[in-house]
Amino acid sequence: MSVENNRACVERYVAAFNSGDLDAAAECFAHDACNFGRSVGRQGIRRVLEDIRQTFPDAKLETIDVVAAGDWVVERGYFSGTHLGVGKLPVNGGLPVGVPPTRRTFRVNHVHMYRIRDAKIADHYGLRDDLGMMQQLGLLPSAQRGPDVPTK
Repeated sequence: MSVENNRACVERYVAAFNSGDLDAAAECFAHDACNFGRSVGRQGIRRVLEDIRQTFPDAKLETIDVVAAGDWVVERGYFSGTHLGVGKLPVNGGLPVGVPPTRRTFRVNHVHMYRIRDAKIADHYGLRDDLGMMQQLGLLPSAQRGPDVPTK
């Protein structure tokens, strides 16, 4: 696969996720896909995506930068949504699991890394500002600047 085709695979996944088409989003992953180094398969990915959508029905991935080299694609952007459901899986920072909806919105930075094999995502890793997300949702206190902390 070319770097352009690998990038297009990730773009298809992001578009499917953003449209709420979880079947199409899951189809972008290999049958034996790994998530954070754990073999979960396409169905495991589908369950994670479903939990994200149940917790944040309007969840969106906004791409800012994409770097593709070899079989890896790295996407940097924003993850946003509104907490309208109750999470069941510890994939959204872990804290919203079992928490009643706050009805608050969030928008945080994230970076996702995808390894592409045979036009499918075979491996996924991600980093997201979960602390910022929990603070924006009102589940954790915002950082307070102490009197001895310089403001400049």
